[in-house]
Amino acid sequence: MEYANPDALVGTEWLAAHLGDASVRVVDATWYGPGAGDARNEFENAHIPGAVHFDIDEICDHETPIVHQIPGAKQFARQVSALGLGDGHRIVVYDRSGYYVAAARVWWMFRVFGHDNVALLDGGMPKWLAEERPIEAGSPTPAPANFTTRMNPNLVRGLADMVANLESRAEQVVDARNADAFAGRESEPWGVKKDGHIPGSVHLHGVRLVDRERGGTLRPADEIAAAFAGAGVDLAKPVAISCGSGVIAGLGAFGLYLLGHENVPVFDGSWAEWGAQDETPAETGGA
Repeated sequence: MEYANPDALVGTEWLAAHLGDASVRVVDATWYGPGAGDARNEFENAHIPGAVHFDIDEICDHETPIVHQIPGAKQFARQVSALGLGDGHRIVVYDRSGYYVAAARVWWMFRVFGHDNVALLDGGMPKWLAEERPIEAGSPTPAPANFTTRMNPNLVRGLADMVANLESRAEQVVDARNADAFAGRESEPWGVKKDGHIPGSVHLHGVRLVDRERGGTLRPADEIAAAFAGAGVDLAKPVAISCGSGVIAGLGAFGLYLLGHENVPVFDGSWAEWGAQDETPAETGGA
């Protein structure tokens, strides 16, 4: 079984050979949860040559209390244009997590705003460093680009959509968090009022799509398909992905994109939004 969309992944060897291409742009999407690290400082100390830093807590909607929600189209275009990312660019995204956590969300964000020529670096920064490929330090000042947004609403689910889905069951909901968070044994760090998961959702921790024994690369297509099937997902039917705050959900959407499912939506607010409401129901256990 081959990937249906293999161009969504690029290898470290390919990127090393194309760093000087005028059409290629590299994005470091490293992000940490509260108190877990300083992504900006790490970027300034060492990054892939030519990369710019995409901060999901800066390129977001600052008017909502829910963390790192996607911004409006004009704001997104303005901020990514200032990073030198624009129309016609082949954008390659990586992070330092070893699990594509924020990189996959940034990949998803570009597709939400109509830029499909975006890929993840297979193995990310850990593989790049393990192969002793070049790095540079500092804070780049890229020339501004022109980014045209073409919003794809099919890739986004909001709170109202997910509440309606409780009744319609039009979409299977996959929760990409770890088992303890899904089961309600672990609380999210977003000031939520309840723990657990959306009723009826199934559990597939996003990191299961990554093969640590193969340099942190994405698993082959048949293994990704088997992981979803093992979680009880029928890939012949619509799927939406949720998680803690809409970050690792992007990895679930990416895995399905590799299999040819190109319009898998992410619940942007995820549990940070669902768990903050008084009226939304929650289930515990099951993982």
